[in-house]
Amino acid sequence: MIMLNKKLRRHYRIQNGVFVILLLLLVIILGFVAVQYRFQWDISQNGRNSLSETSIEILQKLQAPIRVTAYATEQHAQLGDIRKIITDFVALYQRVKPDLSLTFVDPVEQPVLTQQADVKVNGELVIKYNKRTEHLTTINEQAFSNALMRLARAEDKLIVTLSGHGERRLEGDANYDLGDFGKYLSTNGFSNQTTNLTIEQDIPRNASLLLIASPQTDLLPGEVDKLLNYIDQGGNLLWLVDQESLRGLLPLTEKLHLTLTPGVVIDPQAGQLKAPITFSMGAIYGRHAITNNFNYITVFPYARQITINENEDWSSVALVEVAQQGWIETGDLNGSITFDQATDVPGPVTIAVALTRNIRDREQRIVVVGSGHFLANTYLGNGSNLDFGVNLVNWLTDDEELMVIQPRATIDSSLILSESELTWIAMGFLVLLPTFFLACGFFIWWHRRRITK
Repeated sequence: MIMLNKKLRRHYRIQNGVFVILLLLLVIILGFVAVQYRFQWDISQNGRNSLSETSIEILQKLQAPIRVTAYATEQHAQLGDIRKIITDFVALYQRVKPDLSLTFVDPVEQPVLTQQADVKVNGELVIKYNKRTEHLTTINEQAFSNALMRLARAEDKLIVTLSGHGERRLEGDANYDLGDFGKYLSTNGFSNQTTNLTIEQDIPRNASLLLIASPQTDLLPGEVDKLLNYIDQGGNLLWLVDQESLRGLLPLTEKLHLTLTPGVVIDPQAGQLKAPITFSMGAIYGRHAITNNFNYITVFPYARQITINENEDWSSVALVEVAQQGWIETGDLNGSITFDQATDVPGPVTIAVALTRNIRDREQRIVVVGSGHFLANTYLGNGSNLDFGVNLVNWLTDDEELMVIQPRATIDSSLILSESELTWIAMGFLVLLPTFFLACGFFIWWHRRRITK
């Protein structure tokens, strides 16, 4: 019995020794892994602590190093430790692109450098890439990634807008205008210039895109000839057409082999969603770079049908199809709106098309949308109209790879704890749990010692 007890004690000592050695080895290995590697998991409901796929794709397209200089004091009057906020934010991008560097400059201690950099705000970021510079005063993913998107462009793209006929203006503030859309484009590396073809000899040659946005008066035949010449030369075009007259642009539809049916699309699905039935709900999209991975609802008020006529000149894709159970209303919209089999055209209805052809060793790109309202200030916020509009412009200016950043909704609720609650949590993790484990260990040791005696 005494020999058995000695053997048991020796066995337990060996077992405990092996356990201690393995435990120490595990701690050493974990310490080494913690120093050499970093692993993170974002468990927030909407992934708010990690970058979106779009931001990652933009970073992957930027091959050269990115230099970020933050002009920030040690403490900010409202934000506190602003340098830590900036460091943590930029770290999200550094994990994807290690050659993105961050340096700090104190604007109080180094006012000359701050003035030379044209910095106006404490906490302002200056981002440099390939000799191009962007200033950023707002620190969030959408603003930062859009700044990177602008830097990714070799140069600003020029959008020329036809004027002189009451068109919707990219810089206009009226409900009818496209000012909000224009502001978004300007913050993403696009510049805007108007052209009046009754005065100008021709459309500027450096135009990346011509925008015709719902003329309200007829164009003169000479103006139409200049537009047709622009198309013949391979110019890209975005044409927004409303339900009114074509305003002298019938020759343009013939050039593009399109037919624009009179009347307004009626979509009963919109009525089920408590919207006017004269609003077409876009949810079915053609296979195209513009609509790739675009799974969002768009809204097209007072849309009209666009029919593609078979031809050998253009490759055509129907971008948006609406009103599966609807029709094209040719009667008065002020009265009772019902389907008339004798005069109305049943759905589904195509209201946006994309055209391409190879000319002069390049691809010419044209988009025609049967609703200028969808980008107007009044309706731009409906559905994902803004995103769809930006995708149109990106594709038309050969920048389809630079997709729009989807703003993230803040789904996660804030957790605010009082000082006493934080104290109890700290006591639980730092005192109570270790004490519990020590007690369990002591009990196991005492129980084994008692057995061996």
